[in-house]
Amino acid sequence: MEEPRKLKGHKASTTCCIASQNRPGFIATADEDGCVCWFDLRCKDKIFTMDVGNGNPVSSICFKPGNEDVVYVSLGSEVKCFDVNMVTASKLLHSYNYNKDEINQIACSSKSSFLAAADDSGDVKIIDIRQNRMYKTLRGGHTSICSSVQFIPWRPWEVITGGLDSKFVLWDFSKGRPRKIWDFGTLNAGNKGDTGQCLNAAFVHALALPEVDVVDKFVKICAVARGDEVVSVINVESELNAVKSKSSAKPKKGSKSTPKVGGSSADPEIENQNGGDLHLDHSLGGHTAAVSCVTFSTFGDKGKFIISGGNDRQVKVWDWVKFFMAGETISGTDFLRSSLSLSRKVNWLCTTPTDSENLIVCDTSKIVKVYNIG
Repeated sequence: MEEPRKLKGHKASTTCCIASQNRPGFIATADEDGCVCWFDLRCKDKIFTMDVGNGNPVSSICFKPGNEDVVYVSLGSEVKCFDVNMVTASKLLHSYNYNKDEINQIACSSKSSFLAAADDSGDVKIIDIRQNRMYKTLRGGHTSICSSVQFIPWRPWEVITGGLDSKFVLWDFSKGRPRKIWDFGTLNAGNKGDTGQCLNAAFVHALALPEVDVVDKFVKICAVARGDEVVSVINVESELNAVKSKSSAKPKKGSKSTPKVGGSSADPEIENQNGGDLHLDHSLGGHTAAVSCVTFSTFGDKGKFIISGGNDRQVKVWDWVKFFMAGETISGTDFLRSSLSLSRKVNWLCTTPTDSENLIVCDTSKIVKVYNIG
């Protein structure tokens, strides 16, 4: 593997990054000093730097879908919204202070109606960004830190969250309650020793979902970066259909009311799942330490690869489609497309929709690396 291109501009460890889908090669990276650096990969140097945190680390950053001139940044318990249309300058548009604890990740819905902010208390705040007001608090799904949140592109009123309680929760945020909870901790308790792997706690560190145009070609899945060295690929629709079937089959006791679809009651079903999902672990060439981040490829055949980064200083490129297209008869070694060895632990990564310089990696250094993935 050739040496990566190195982007300089940060004075502290980089924490996260995003890549424009409308302007290929245009990326933003953030760091622990509260700065956001903007790069155009067609140019040699950075375009400009935004000091958004006054020394406080930036934990997450995202574009507003449909309008990438607007960007959201989280730091501490606050979310800030900026207009970056001027290219060499930015303007603060809004500031949201609804979270009571440190925010770990923010995400914007595909219709640009809502923004979700997951924090250390386990809560998720859903903010109406059209009316700039609080919409709903999602509480009770996690018993520990909520580390990640993503809207489900093909389900406009649902989000998925992951936490350091090893829970993976699907919410109906219009009602403010879970529809389904997966417990990876329970799954691990039954599987320890199967792979010869030394399993750490199955904390959920990051989530990624493909865009709508991708799921139309493939399967409606979610990729989960786990603390026990595993990348899980969950067939979301298959799991929800199973819940719906169980809910519909329950006998009605003294009531003629129709059961709620998907088990969306105050007591969501909790189960450890295995069938129909793919778990990419060390035995398949996977990570040997906690997986810290995960994303879908936006280059080439969009969404065909899942890319994960870990505390083992490795980046893995996975061909997940083979499992769902060919079933479980495929050889396990065929899932790993390629692997990159880095000198630092990986904090975050993202991809660009270009044929080269298409993988951006933020590690624990202040230098952003750019790789070519074929």
